[in-house]
Amino acid sequence: MTVGGPGIRDARPDEGPAIRALTLAAYEQYAVTLGPLWPMYRANILETLTRVAPAEQIVADRAGVLVGAVLLYPAGALMPGTDNRTRWPEVRLLAVPPAERGRGVAEGLMRECVRRARAAGAATLTLHTTDMMAAAVRLYERLGFTRDPALDFHPAPTVLVKGFRLELGAAA
Repeated sequence: MTVGGPGIRDARPDEGPAIRALTLAAYEQYAVTLGPLWPMYRANILETLTRVAPAEQIVADRAGVLVGAVLLYPAGALMPGTDNRTRWPEVRLLAVPPAERGRGVAEGLMRECVRRARAAGAATLTLHTTDMMAAAVRLYERLGFTRDPALDFHPAPTVLVKGFRLELGAAA
């Protein structure tokens, strides 16, 4: 979190609609790039945000307004829409609406995920992203995440979702 930045905290149960709206606002820029795959991705986002457990839902709040959100799944969690269980804690759906970008919101949320994973005793924290999310990739790399092709998967024949990992013994 940056000085004067948003407060980072657990989401409250009544914030679901606001979190869904800000997450869709953050991801809608990919609709054109994804083309016919966008409706499937959008549905997956909404399904994931409807049934958050067992993830921790973390938000950034500035003066009572949500300006970012992220999910942190514990090791062993079944990832929504898949038959895959996480081996390590995993970050999912980091979302900052366009109007809030460049203000340290995403970095604050990611640093909180790293802090919580370390506090839980995890040795590694993982996440998945795609090349179209170039700004996010730059943030993850700046925080010390490295590519792990063993975590990659293809949700559709033309889409490669790349795995990244952070060894939590390293400074982030």
